[in-house]
Amino acid sequence: MKTSTTTEPPEATRLRDACVDQLKADEVIVSPAVETVMRRVPRHAFALHASLGDAYSPYAAVITKTGENGVQLSSVSAPQIQAMMLEQAQLKRGDRVLEIGSGGLNAAYLAELVGEEANVTTVDIDPEVTDRARRLLDAHGYTGIRVVTADAAEPIPELGEVDVILVTVGAWDIPPVWIDQLGPAGRLVVPLRMRGLTRSVAFQRVIDAHGGHLESTTSLVCGFVPMQGSDQHDETQILVNGTPEIALRFDDGAPADPHLLDNAVRTPRVERWTGVTVALGEPFSGLQMHLAIDLPGFCVMSVDPQLDTGLVSPRHKGFSPAAVDGDTFAYVTTRRTPDEQRAEFGVHALGPNADTFADSVVSSVRAWDREHRGAPDPHIRVYPAGTPDDAVFGDRVIEKRHSRISLSWPPA
Repeated sequence: MKTSTTTEPPEATRLRDACVDQLKADEVIVSPAVETVMRRVPRHAFALHASLGDAYSPYAAVITKTGENGVQLSSVSAPQIQAMMLEQAQLKRGDRVLEIGSGGLNAAYLAELVGEEANVTTVDIDPEVTDRARRLLDAHGYTGIRVVTADAAEPIPELGEVDVILVTVGAWDIPPVWIDQLGPAGRLVVPLRMRGLTRSVAFQRVIDAHGGHLESTTSLVCGFVPMQGSDQHDETQILVNGTPEIALRFDDGAPADPHLLDNAVRTPRVERWTGVTVALGEPFSGLQMHLAIDLPGFCVMSVDPQLDTGLVSPRHKGFSPAAVDGDTFAYVTTRRTPDEQRAEFGVHALGPNADTFADSVVSSVRAWDREHRGAPDPHIRVYPAGTPDDAVFGDRVIEKRHSRISLSWPPA
């Protein structure tokens, strides 16, 4: 609509087309509309200081701002993530859209998809980010897009009602203002963190006897820079054995007395193998969600590679599904099968009740394999805080500041 690629380097056009071709082949891009805008808008012009190869790498983000201690504060999301969320949003010509988390590129995509720049508002809390977005959008002819510097957990002045809210920062909760700004049949796409797992969830607003809630239509694995501002949420971290070697990270439901775990690593490590296998490269994100729903003390374990003494031996040191039961903790790992073609899930447990707890987690893994493997994603519902228990449906309810978020498996 606005951008011309006639003067850009031929290599940029070639790499952009190759990127889109790859995402189509991988079935990330499935609609002609999303394909068209991702071929048209020059991603490299919004990914400042990145090489053309890095800008058009289909599955890699471009970091645009880093804070203290190397913490990533802003980025241009990977093409795969942007395409995935645009597909989830199901945008139509004429839709009014609010983007939360700015940068410029995604706002340009949105304007192309809805056909009217004035229908797009992009918001970020960081003035450095919005200044850059405004400058880049203007440079490429998108002068009608509204760029606002604000905390998006608070009402956006003069916004009014929108059809779609697309959130491009990691959110721990759903601020009430987001629901208030959605029309009766509005759609919200948000990278929502639930029990340490982040999923890009597409929600539809549903009116019910208590005023309304959100129902998921799709949920897909993703990762995002976390939200800043009044709705920022820091996870609780428990250092097992009092050192940073083994950390258990809780989004919610952290143990009331973490010192019960102080002596867990002084007991022998119990190892159990489940007999449940996956092919190498086969996704198993559904298992993570199953464990998050099924295990009350679910958390994520990480191991500092510089301090690793071998007390625990997960396959992936940076992220392992785990759980705590009083004075005992367990984590899920994998090992290659003898033919090297598959990976088998196993459970390691440490603590006074390691035998019993390991068996419990093994049973949970086997239940996923038996009942939910290959099944549709869990239903995710978002109810306002204070919604009575009898109006909240789900197998696991997560209590947050503004919301009660329920997770449940659809009927077999």
